Amino acid sequence: MAINQRQIISLQQKLSPQQIQMIKLLELPTVQLEQRIKQEIEDNIVLEEEERSPEEETEPQQISVEEYLREDDTPAYKSRINNYSKDDKQRPVFLTGGRSLQEYLVEQLQYRNLSERDMRLAVYLIGSIDEDGYLRRDLESVADDIAFSVGVETTAEELERLLGIIHELEPAGVGARNLRECLLLQMEQTPMNSRARRLARKILTSYFEEFVKKHYEKLIARLQVSEEDFREAIAEIRRLSPKPGNLYAEGGTDTTPYIIPDFILDCQDGHFQLSLNSYNVPEVRINRRYVEMIRDMVSSDGSVRDKDKEAIQFVKSKIDSAKWFISAIKQRHDTLMRTMQTILDYQQEYFKDGDQSKLRPMILKDIADRTSLDVSTISRVVNSKYVQTQFGIILLKSLFSEAMQTESGEEVSSYEIKNILQRCIDEENKRHPLTDETLMDILNAKGYRIARRTVAKYREMLNIPVARLRKQI
Repeated sequence: MAINQRQIISLQQKLSPQQIQMIKLLELPTVQLEQRIKQEIEDNIVLEEEERSPEEETEPQQISVEEYLREDDTPAYKSRINNYSKDDKQRPVFLTGGRSLQEYLVEQLQYRNLSERDMRLAVYLIGSIDEDGYLRRDLESVADDIAFSVGVETTAEELERLLGIIHELEPAGVGARNLRECLLLQMEQTPMNSRARRLARKILTSYFEEFVKKHYEKLIARLQVSEEDFREAIAEIRRLSPKPGNLYAEGGTDTTPYIIPDFILDCQDGHFQLSLNSYNVPEVRINRRYVEMIRDMVSSDGSVRDKDKEAIQFVKSKIDSAKWFISAIKQRHDTLMRTMQTILDYQQEYFKDGDQSKLRPMILKDIADRTSLDVSTISRVVNSKYVQTQFGIILLKSLFSEAMQTESGEEVSSYEIKNILQRCIDEENKRHPLTDETLMDILNAKGYRIARRTVAKYREMLNIPVARLRKQI
């Protein structure tokens, strides 16, 4: 009996291929949904893209699941819901592309008088440089890889010579093996025409460890310089880039990073208007020609010729698949709107002006309970989804936070704690930065029950270093 129950439970928990596909659709952000629909149109001959008309109704049509031969028409689902607001034409944003760091470096190599062999080796070296501009592999390993993949025997010494040429390319500091070398390479391309720059180079050359650990008093004593001179030297070092390749990351120098929001939230006269942003997402429908094809193959008495049975079966299977896909798109949109509307209702005060201190503590279960959806479904909806508001584009996942209790028992969002931490650190004496323990005491004095380790966790989440590393002179 127990075995049978386990088998039943196992069968109930097993997901169908359609359910798996539905889950995958739910996870997709807008830009990937567009690609997914276009791929389905290519794979399924009965699906077609419908041209948009500005005068068309923006509400989706209902999907009929009646038998094919009894349908007067095969309805289309417009895969957009309330897509256009009054100023819709100004809203869409696009992803752009550009040159990669490697492409830019190889382009510069073309202007160097290199032999064919040197060019091949240098290009391979460039291919080993990370996106942030560093060469983190030792040259012996690179030489071994070149021998196996290119069939050219080389040595670490030869690669070191070619790496020196790469070090002369832009951006300055590219191809460095560590931070010290990166900063020094940039200093070498800077004219040493001031005392501050010469002192900065000396610090990087001879006192790098002390500089990284911010032992400023010790450095001033060893260098025998004034505090003002030392401050100017540190300012010169801070002008250098610790990751020279970042400018070219994610698509290159010509790239301006944009995010395509999945939702658009307008606030007019104190009232919210929520809509899905399905800009550029194709509208899909079932091609009537294939339904007519089946009708033509079926006689008036309902019989089908043997030679047509296989064709009818094929078309019917494609229609079934198309109807399921159209239904899945509609279900995705309904689930997204339902979830986002619930989040909006829950965080209405925050969405009025974007003040993070007004964010209520909210976890996935809070929204799941209100929508009667599973927690995993809510997680898939908010993951990698954005909402465009009057105060910027917000990642939905960032709206969720754990609750903290005050001494009075009132629950507050962890965002409120983080904001206080940020303000305290912004206003601290940089010569004597606040330690985590001191920050804990400040928060406790304000009525927030919080441990030192929790302060450290929130500080790290804000990408704020420890007090020792925040110290300035």
